[in-house]
Amino acid sequence: MTDLEKNIGDLLRERGQTLSVAESCTGGLLSDRITNIPGSSDYFKGGIVSYSIEAKVQHLGIPLDDIKRYGVVSSQVAKRMAEGVRKAFQTTYGVSTTGVAGPTGGTRKTPVGTVFIGFSDARQTIAIEVHFKGSRKEIKKQAAEKAIQFLREQLSGSITDCGMGDGERKGGSVVG
Repeated sequence: MTDLEKNIGDLLRERGQTLSVAESCTGGLLSDRITNIPGSSDYFKGGIVSYSIEAKVQHLGIPLDDIKRYGVVSSQVAKRMAEGVRKAFQTTYGVSTTGVAGPTGGTRKTPVGTVFIGFSDARQTIAIEVHFKGSRKEIKKQAAEKAIQFLREQLSGSITDCGMGDGERKGGSVVG
């Protein structure tokens, strides 16, 4: 348990808000970290490890055409995952992870270590692109850590969308 997860839980509990997560590349690590906090059932309503394309389509409602058009590891799919899980669990917030943990599966366009983290609430849906190095296990851990940090930033309002609508963040800035 870290102070970050406890802080997120305290904020959600104080505000009467709820959270759900859709994970692909993190394989449940994000849900594990959130549920390590005693009393997390007050605000954490559930998670979906949608590892396959079929699971993303069936359980998160992502159109197969979007996956074919943008790729399963993309900001568009990360955003759809965050929206889909928020809708599935009827929560205030939805967070998602999709990426290439390796050691295989990377491409020139999407190398191993590429991860997209999505966030959705009633007013916006955004995604960030991050890149990690290391073993499969290290990339998964780093992605879960970054997702926790990103969620905390969103809850505290420390990152704004800079007036660009539901764009995506790349390298800390919004690109549309």
